[in-house]
Amino acid sequence: MVAQNSAQVVLFIRNNQSDAYIFVGVLPCSCYAYVEAFSSMVTENRITAHVNAYNYFGGVTRILIPDNLKTGVIKNTRYEIVLNRSYAEMAAYYDTAIIPARVEHPKDKPNVEGTVNHTATWICAALRNEKFFCVQELNDAISAKLKEFNSKPFQKRNGSRLSAFLNEERSFLKPLPASPYELAVWSTATVRSDYLITDGKNKYSVPFDLIGEEVHIRLTSRTVEAFFNGSRIASFPRKTVQQRDPIIKVEHMPDNHKKYLMYNEESFSEWATNIGPSTFAIAQQFLRAGTVVEQGFKGCARLMKLADRYGHTRLENACTRALVYTHAPNIKTINTILRTGHDRVEQQAATTESTASNNYGFTRGAAYFGGGKDD
Repeated sequence: MVAQNSAQVVLFIRNNQSDAYIFVGVLPCSCYAYVEAFSSMVTENRITAHVNAYNYFGGVTRILIPDNLKTGVIKNTRYEIVLNRSYAEMAAYYDTAIIPARVEHPKDKPNVEGTVNHTATWICAALRNEKFFCVQELNDAISAKLKEFNSKPFQKRNGSRLSAFLNEERSFLKPLPASPYELAVWSTATVRSDYLITDGKNKYSVPFDLIGEEVHIRLTSRTVEAFFNGSRIASFPRKTVQQRDPIIKVEHMPDNHKKYLMYNEESFSEWATNIGPSTFAIAQQFLRAGTVVEQGFKGCARLMKLADRYGHTRLENACTRALVYTHAPNIKTINTILRTGHDRVEQQAATTESTASNNYGFTRGAAYFGGGKDD
């Protein structure tokens, strides 16, 4: 008998501390089984179980008959089958077809249903009184019991599951791919105003012009990718440690945010020097006022905006006037001087004084020119 199908079901067990879920995969001809425990049956664990089962069997079946857990099969009706995208991607990688069993039709996969019953007796019941402090300890015990289970002689025919697999079924399995499958989990998200997406631990940028759009996110252990309308729009190496700040690419940022990336002590100091000594003095006060220089970036950036609005000359005059009022002026003071035009008062007074001096000049008396009377 040649096996061309495989199937699996999840069995729930309970120990003294927490719950565990048992994945069971069975080849139909030999009933050769693979069993593994997981703390939950989320999509990542479900796909990992399939990958481990194929590695255990040393090959891939042509058809896979799963049950209808939502982590794998989104919809299974008379007219259509909708698979979880991550599950379908795994099947495509192994070149196997997924044909879910009909809902409430256990006879679609009788071998696995029978194996689950045997597994419950041979493995779960045998370990029911033992305590395990992690899933790995539980799986080590399951592995030992599974080896005994597959080697146990059949009751109604010669050989065992292991011998039937080696002699009758293994040669019909398709070969494993050259490289192991890299687990990928898909999800969707609407891009918010900060143009960031998340992998659950860290945040990554996408192009800002996609704000408000729905994108598809593909997560692997090594990469974070974002797709829009079938095209990849962003890709990052996935960080395993939580980062303090989001991971952002400059090309994803609007122009005003790109400008912010250029903010540093050197750039602010160079800019203030080009404006004038008073502006430089105030910029240095901002940068030195806090515990770290970054606390002064906001004040320096505000100075730059005032320069864009009022011009370099007026800003320098306003800073000069502000330093007369106090040794530690703030942005509010400088802004008030510029808004009220007080930076122009001294300049106008100086201009008036200069004009008056030119009108009167230095006047010599009549005696200088010999026009006075003789003594």
